[in-house]
Amino acid sequence: MEHQTNDIDRREPSVTANRAKAHHVDVQVPGGHFQMGDAFNEGYEADGETPVHEVSLEGFRIDATTVTNNMFAAFVNDTGYRSEAQVYGSSAVFHLLATAARSEIVGSVEGAPWWLSIRGASWLHPTGPGSDWKEAPDHPAVHISHNDALAYCQWAGRRLPTEAEWEYAARGGLGQLRYAWGNDLEPQGNHACNIWQGSFPTENSVEDGYLGTAPVRSFQPNAYGLYEVAGNVWEWCADWFLPKYYRKSPKNNPQGPTIGTGRVMRGGSYLCHDSYCNRYRVAARTSNTPDSSSGNCGFRTVALP
Repeated sequence: MEHQTNDIDRREPSVTANRAKAHHVDVQVPGGHFQMGDAFNEGYEADGETPVHEVSLEGFRIDATTVTNNMFAAFVNDTGYRSEAQVYGSSAVFHLLATAARSEIVGSVEGAPWWLSIRGASWLHPTGPGSDWKEAPDHPAVHISHNDALAYCQWAGRRLPTEAEWEYAARGGLGQLRYAWGNDLEPQGNHACNIWQGSFPTENSVEDGYLGTAPVRSFQPNAYGLYEVAGNVWEWCADWFLPKYYRKSPKNNPQGPTIGTGRVMRGGSYLCHDSYCNRYRVAARTSNTPDSSSGNCGFRTVALP
C-alpha cells in the first residue's frame, strides 16, 4: 500500500495494542435472494436507490460490528501503517466534537461548515489533537479512508463487503422494511440507533445517549446479529458508486460498476437527521472518494472463503 511503512521510528508512540491479529467476531449470513433498493421512494434521487431489483447471493461471514479502535491499533502496531489522514496531516471533525486549539483548525468544508479540517485529526486522535483513541478502544475506528480499509483487510486476510452483501446482511432477513429492525424509527419508544436528535447542526438533545460515536454493541443487533448497521458511522463497501447502477445491476452476486470516482458508503452516522441526511434507512447509499476520511466513517469486513 502507498502509505504502509515498516520504519518503526515513524510510528505514533501512543499505539500500544497487542501485536496479534485483531479478533473478528463473525456472523454467518445464509445465502438467498432479496429485493434490493428503496421500496418507499424516500431516497435522494442523486443517490440512485431505485429501481428495486432482485439480488441473489451466496452465504458469507461478516463482522458483527465495525472495526474498533483497538482492532485497528493492532494492525498499525503490527505493520507501522500510517493512515491517509496522518499522511495528509488533517481530517474532518464535526464542530461540536472538536478538541483542538484555534491554530489547529485549518478550515471548514464549503457548504457544510459544521465540518472542521483539523490538523492532527486521525484515527489516533479522533476529535483532534486533544483526544486519544485509547479513551474509546471499543468505539469504531474513524477517519478511515477506503484505501486504509483495504490495507487493513489485506493484513487481516479479509475483504470489504460488496454493497449488495451489506444491504442483505443489514436487512437481517426481514424483507423490504424501512430500517434494519422494522418500519418505525423508535420501536416501542426506544432508540434503535445512534443518530442526531434536535436541530441539526447546532443542537443535539442526545436522547439516544451519544453526541459522537457510540461503543460497538450499544444498540440491539438485527435479526442476523449485526450491530449498528444504522447510524453511528458510515461503512465503506467494496463497490464503485454510480447512481444509475441499479438499472443494469446483475441479479447474481453483483460486484458494482467497474469504474467510478467514489466508493459506496452505507449505514449513515451519528450526524444523520431527517432534515439533513435521511440515510439511516437500510436502502440508503452515498459515496466518497477513496482517499477521503472524516470523524464519522469506518468499516466492517467479510471473511474470505
